Amino acid sequence: MALQDKKLALSDRILMRVEKPARYIGGEKNAVIKDPAGVDIRFAFCFPDVYEIGMSHLGMKILYEMFNRREDVYCERVFSPWPDLHRIMKEQGIPLFALESQDAVTDFDFIGITLQYEMCYTNVLQLLDLAQIPLLAKDRTGHMPFVIGGGPCAYNPEPIAEFFDLFYIGEGETSYDALFDLYRQGKREDWPRKEFLIRASAIPGIYVPLLYDVSYHPDGTIQSMTPNAPGVPKKVQKQVVMDFSNSIYPTKPVVPFLKITQDRVVLELMRGCIRGCRFCQAGQIYRPTREKDVETLKQYADELLRSTGYDEISLTSLSSSDYSKLEELVIYLIDHFKEKGVNISLPSLRIDAFSLDVMSKVQDIRKSSLTFAPEAGSQRMRDMINKGLTQEDILHGAALAFAGGWQKVKLYFMLGLPQEEDADMQAIAQLANEIAVCYYEIPKDKRNGKCQITISTSFFIPKPFTPFQWARMYPKEEYMRRARVVNEAVKSQLNRKSLKYNWHETDVSVLEGVLARGDRRLSRAIRYAYEDGAVFDAWSEFYDDARWQRAFEKAGIDPDFYTMRVRSDSEVFPWDFIDCGVTKEYLLREWNLAKRGEVTKNCRVQCSGCGASKYGGGVCVEDQD
Repeated sequence: MALQDKKLALSDRILMRVEKPARYIGGEKNAVIKDPAGVDIRFAFCFPDVYEIGMSHLGMKILYEMFNRREDVYCERVFSPWPDLHRIMKEQGIPLFALESQDAVTDFDFIGITLQYEMCYTNVLQLLDLAQIPLLAKDRTGHMPFVIGGGPCAYNPEPIAEFFDLFYIGEGETSYDALFDLYRQGKREDWPRKEFLIRASAIPGIYVPLLYDVSYHPDGTIQSMTPNAPGVPKKVQKQVVMDFSNSIYPTKPVVPFLKITQDRVVLELMRGCIRGCRFCQAGQIYRPTREKDVETLKQYADELLRSTGYDEISLTSLSSSDYSKLEELVIYLIDHFKEKGVNISLPSLRIDAFSLDVMSKVQDIRKSSLTFAPEAGSQRMRDMINKGLTQEDILHGAALAFAGGWQKVKLYFMLGLPQEEDADMQAIAQLANEIAVCYYEIPKDKRNGKCQITISTSFFIPKPFTPFQWARMYPKEEYMRRARVVNEAVKSQLNRKSLKYNWHETDVSVLEGVLARGDRRLSRAIRYAYEDGAVFDAWSEFYDDARWQRAFEKAGIDPDFYTMRVRSDSEVFPWDFIDCGVTKEYLLREWNLAKRGEVTKNCRVQCSGCGASKYGGGVCVEDQD
């Protein structure tokens, strides 16, 4: 069927019957259009969630730009069809298609799936199923597309390893060119599928699950993971782009037809974080911290606003306050764009005098709320997680914010942290109350009405490559009990009318922990859950815990094995074959410091010896002997 005929068929048969058809038609401003016949490699970049979520993701925009700069590569976008379109595609046998050409993804050489969140794993299977290719990598033959995964969840790819031909571990700006060049060679020389995979495994950062065998101890823990082919590396090295200021960045991103979750221009200030919070996976796997040159960011801001027509610009990083040129950048953006009606968004700031001064310049204080993440209510727990904040810091920052005109504050905490006691949970409500006291100490004639303090708690999940990877989780009933402890403590506070409390779903948190910490044996359960109807598990209206319990039972898996036990110091983890940049010895040292409640200084103050200095750059080696 000709391309135009396919597009007309898609419109006639489908688009008038589904919600938000603009999700599927392509043709947006700045979308890249090439002749598929004029390229050697077609890459379907798939985001396993709905269009509005995927189009907000910066990593997808960066790789879309990078791949399409190559004349021999055509990268197109694919998103998970919403359940209404999914149903029609299954009923009518319509294969998954890419937005730019509307071609079936089976016509592509690579299906790249970014893995941002464990609860999207059934959507990975949705994409493969709708693409009409075998779910299991071992069942794919001949010239079927190679399925490659990447993103933060690829740092433990084992629960979904059976579904992927390859994984890319690390930052995509580094090794994809080598992979594409190798594929072109294999295509010319007509290599068998396995030969390409074996050769690809020699490229830094590439992991091929089929080339590794896993053995287990009688107690179910991993005994070893060993290559099963010559030349396959025992360790896969995380890839890092060190020349961050000159790395590829999309200055003409695709502008959607409909409103997306993060509908604005994005400037990435830096990668990594100096803080070393012990629960935070991103703070470990993105080491070393690298900043983008401020002059480069100014140039990007000009080009992005001009090429997109957006009226908001967001400065993003794990901890924007730690960007050394933040004040200079913000002043530039205010001077050049504020009068043109461009809003400036500053997430991930710490509450201190400088940050509040900056925010007061760029936000409508009467309309905006101040977001802050103490993570724990008691000082004992904040020291244990290495948050680097005292109660005095928090209250002083809140007082400054209220004096500056804010009256709405959002506070984020975690429940279920190691060594947490009821007194620590109650301290969450007490801290929120103390913040409210700061507000009501302001003379009444200088307040903007009542203050609004929203407390939100999520449940702690011990992620791979963090000092807490040895820690346990708790049953959902215990998480609910802990939420009730906080709720009752909130009700008992003097300023309770100014406090509101929300908590996360317990079922989803426990499953996320299983998927984050699991091994290859979980692939069966994920497949059974999908076959039972699980999809869009990240959306509360679609999540059904009963499906997952049936899947675990059918697969013969006890999910508690992955979450409800403290691991021994010597246990082999499913992800130990990956060199993420920080050493296991460092993580274990931090785990032991956490149990003693000892604080580790941030990377700009003192080197903690994490191992990331081997990359030869970033703040971790500044001012060190």
